[in-house]
This record gives sequence, C-alpha cells and structure tokens, in this order.
Amino acid sequence: MSSAYGSAGVVGELARRDDRGRAGMLLLILGETSFFAVFLVAYLFYVGRSLTGPFPADVLDFPVFGTICLLSSSFTIVIAVRDLGRGEIVRFAAALFLTLALGVAFLLLTASEWQRLIFHEGLTIRTNLFGTTYFSLVGFHAAHVALGVLIMGLIVSLTALGHVSAEHGERVEIFSWYWHFVDVVWIAVLTVVYIVGV
Repeated sequence: MSSAYGSAGVVGELARRDDRGRAGMLLLILGETSFFAVFLVAYLFYVGRSLTGPFPADVLDFPVFGTICLLSSSFTIVIAVRDLGRGEIVRFAAALFLTLALGVAFLLLTASEWQRLIFHEGLTIRTNLFGTTYFSLVGFHAAHVALGVLIMGLIVSLTALGHVSAEHGERVEIFSWYWHFVDVVWIAVLTVVYIVGV
C-alpha cells in the first residue's frame, strides 16, 4: 500500500514539475514575443526614413537557404521528441543533432550575410536608421537561435554520455516549444525585413 502511494507521489511530483516547466516556457515565449513585437514595429516605423544609403532594396538578398534550414529544423525536432518518447535514444540523438546542425547552418549563413553587408555594402548598425533597426532585429533573433543551439548541444552531449532517457521526453518537448517559437518569429522577421520593408 505504502509502495503504491510512494509511486503515485513520485508521479504526481513529476507531473507538477512538468506543469511548472510548461507554464514557465509559455511565460518566456509570451515575454519574448513582446520584445520581438517592439523590434518589428520599430523596423516598420523607421523603414524608408534613412536619409542616406545603403537602403534595403539595394543590399538585402532574400535568405532562401537559411530560411529552409531553420524551418526544416522544426520538423526534425518534432521527430526527435517523438523518438525520445518512444525510447529510441539513438534515433532521438540523430534527429536532435540534425536540428542542431540546421540551426548552426542558419547562424553561419546569417554571419555570412552580415559580413557582406558590413564589409562590402558598408552597412553597419551606425550607418543609418535602416542599419540600426536591421542589425538589432536580426541580431536579436540570431541570439535566440544561438541559445537554442547551445541547449541542443548540451542535450546531445548528455545523451551521448547516457544521461537522457524516455523519462526526459516531456522536458525536451517543452524545449521544442522554444525552438518552434524561434522559427515562427523568423517568419515574421522575414516578412517584415525582406518582403514588406524592401
């Protein structure tokens, strides 16, 4: 009897912990959404108000490959979460590593774009209003991607060391919400910066 009660108590505590994790992640996403909304509105407000160039239409190239990498990573993390829930640890690690690699590819492509803009187009955060709002918005998003990549790197490392099992599926799924949020925000940034603001 006491053994059954003890097991129920452990399950109840884990459920409460997961509920706190879900609530915490939802609050984080809500807070970060408000920050991104401010950056997006500022970009839209100041677009076209720069007195000197370069201007968006002159220097921005639509980031096709980077976008494909980032949006594809939403699918691979769904597969990773599913595999972990099924206890298929090797498949989980492979899918999460692929998600991590796609995030890194996105960051490298963003860095390449920034290198071109800064050193070949002469656009920096201090050049004009466009430069200030562009680097602030895209940089803020890239920082969120980098944080997600670091967390995935930690999870992949812990998995390789044998410290991740199916019982961690709920926590990894909660983290996946953050990654989906980063992807959804990129769609908003892409629309505002590379379509509406050009």
